[in-house]
Amino acid sequence: MISKSIPVVNKLGVHARPAGMIVDITSKAKSDVMIVYNGTRANAKSILNVMMLAITPGSNVVFEVDGEDECEVMQQLEQLFLAKFDEEQE
Repeated sequence: MISKSIPVVNKLGVHARPAGMIVDITSKAKSDVMIVYNGTRANAKSILNVMMLAITPGSNVVFEVDGEDECEVMQQLEQLFLAKFDEEQE
């Protein structure tokens, strides 16, 4: 299992569209993927679970990935967050 804290750097936080993008990545994964925010742990393969966390801009989330493709999944999640969910042009 690998665990990593990732900053939420986009202006709007994790609303419906970014939550859907997270689930697009995690639902294809063979690994189990959990997301932790403000002490609450949720299944990152469920859009409702991700959205209920109400993740705000400027915060950090922790992803816990456990399984055979854990490194690839974590890398994809990191890239998604760093790209600000493709919402903002530099």
